[in-house]
Amino acid sequence: MKVITGSLRGRKLETLSGEEITRPTSQSTKEALFSSIQFEIEDKRILDLFAGSGQLGIEAISRGARHCTFVESNKSAYAVVEQNIKKCGIEDRCRLVFAQASTFLMQKDNFDIAFIDPPYHKGLIEESIPKLVPMMNEDGVIICESAKDEELPKSVEGWSIHRERCYGKTKLSYYRKV
Repeated sequence: MKVITGSLRGRKLETLSGEEITRPTSQSTKEALFSSIQFEIEDKRILDLFAGSGQLGIEAISRGARHCTFVESNKSAYAVVEQNIKKCGIEDRCRLVFAQASTFLMQKDNFDIAFIDPPYHKGLIEESIPKLVPMMNEDGVIICESAKDEELPKSVEGWSIHRERCYGKTKLSYYRKV
């Protein structure tokens, strides 16, 4: 897996083997996701919840995001995110948190764009969004990656699905404040 474009273009990122721990976003899905928000990334604060390898947050940094907070609860995945951040030389623009998403979301923080890419079919998106909403800027976007057949709530705490797109077995859902 590589960074698609921006200042880190072409950097190879490490991933864990096997999909039981992490399921990296495919290159084509990642390209579609970032094309859809390309004019919203510059100088923004990003949250990469369920970071996995950190590829979404690193791609955002590469495209001009000011800062990214990566949250990961698996020790092996956390080590991979840490390695990828160091490999890219972006430690000064990143914060890496070892915590369960639900625990992290009890803190106070502020984000413009949030990526939620948890294990599929576990209800983690539905559990996370209500806790995340108070941390989001009013003009922000929450982007959830789920299985194509997974039904997500149409509206949560004044935020509604603005757009949904399917890419193979994956669905991207974009929540915006109504």
